[in-house]
Amino acid sequence: MTGPAPAALELGEPLAEVALLPAERAEHQVVARRYRPRDATIRRGLAVADIAAVLATYWIVFGPAMAWTDVLWSLLVLPGWTVLFKAYGLYEGDIKRVTRGVLADLGGVIHAALVGTVLLWLYTRVTPLPAVEADALVISVFTLVISVSVLRIAARRALRRLLGAERVVIVGDSASIPLLTRKLCAHPEYGMQLVGAVSGSDAAGTAELPVLGDPADLDLRRLAAQHRLDRIIFAGSQGIEGTLADLVRSAHRCELKVDYLPHPLDFLGAGVEVDDIEGVTVFSLYPPVLPRSSRVVKRIMDIAGALVALVLAAPVMLAVAVAVKLDGAGPVLFRHRRVGRGGRPFRVTKFRTMVADAEALRAPLLAQSRDPHWLLIDHDPRVTRLGRLLRRTSVDELPQLWSVLKGDMSLVGPRPLVEAEDRQITGWGRGRLDLTPGLTGLWQVLGRTSIPFDEMVKLDYVYVTNWSLWGDIKLLLRTLPVLLSKRGAN
Repeated sequence: MTGPAPAALELGEPLAEVALLPAERAEHQVVARRYRPRDATIRRGLAVADIAAVLATYWIVFGPAMAWTDVLWSLLVLPGWTVLFKAYGLYEGDIKRVTRGVLADLGGVIHAALVGTVLLWLYTRVTPLPAVEADALVISVFTLVISVSVLRIAARRALRRLLGAERVVIVGDSASIPLLTRKLCAHPEYGMQLVGAVSGSDAAGTAELPVLGDPADLDLRRLAAQHRLDRIIFAGSQGIEGTLADLVRSAHRCELKVDYLPHPLDFLGAGVEVDDIEGVTVFSLYPPVLPRSSRVVKRIMDIAGALVALVLAAPVMLAVAVAVKLDGAGPVLFRHRRVGRGGRPFRVTKFRTMVADAEALRAPLLAQSRDPHWLLIDHDPRVTRLGRLLRRTSVDELPQLWSVLKGDMSLVGPRPLVEAEDRQITGWGRGRLDLTPGLTGLWQVLGRTSIPFDEMVKLDYVYVTNWSLWGDIKLLLRTLPVLLSKRGAN
């Protein structure tokens, strides 16, 4: 479902090096490869608490009747519980919000407990474990919810004592700064230590909040290093050079969490959580992070999904290969360059849907394109009769499953662009290259070629900065109806 593309390149053509230089990647990178040590410790601490809660539930509900072999079989599913809790966003909440607590977790914990218990029941049907009765399943759900909630409270208190408070600076001239300062100082349970304010307003300075400088001279990197900051609260952006979006991206490149004190509501961006501190509304904009654990889970899902899809689609692919060969002169498959994660080039393989000399006919058609950024016309004369059918059904893209297995592509991700299209994207839009391109994604699900190029870039950026495992699963589930409806097919 990667949309329109230029004609095939020769299979033996050398692959050009178009990867971004390290400095250029760093300038536009928006997704960190790992969490800050503090945030990683919080996530791991909560994961340990959840595993302990699952073990406690096993012992309370099933323990007395379990043999040693049953215990070993039960331990095999512990990583699955961690993945399930992660899919419900139960490890990122404490990083995204100031006031995250057990009540905010409760909905996700209940859902995860229900789904996990059903999966556990199915697990007992295919392993030597004894069958679980219905009443034991119900008891296990309630026990698990209570165990997880109690141990998460204990884990948060222990982590707060171990890690200490986050070091925070307020930047801006909002009249609400003194009120916010009083509330944060009165509630140490939020775990925030106010270092000072960068403000041109005399009212901002208090005994609890010394003024550290003027917003006009703001240097986030120097400020963060000098005061060992974890978080910045933007309270108005007057007098600060650059737009608020620029400031947020600069803070994220310094690995700083960002809260925004709105006056009025004038900014919402990727990765935003609406929070309140004792009635004072703030927007929390956390730095997008895809740590190693998430990348491993995403890769495992890609490999498993691609293998299953290739096995199921093998008869269809064989039939299509024969049909393309009989349809006219030219190879069955064609390959062309796309730009992948980090700006590194790779080759996409698809079933041929155009005539053999399609590239020579491309230039005259550009004048008829509905979008100046790429070739987009209603009836492309280069597409063969069989090719139109393959494109409407997206069957021509089945060979890309091999790219998923190789790691060049993912099942879900930003749209892989050809080099000429990629060169048109500058600035913050380059952040779309932080994740591996996918067979499907937001652009494909929401309309494909009916969505303009500029909107596609925004959708890819939103996907990258809001990535979640559950989000990928939902996009995969939404892809099939889109394929059946042929919406936006070119």
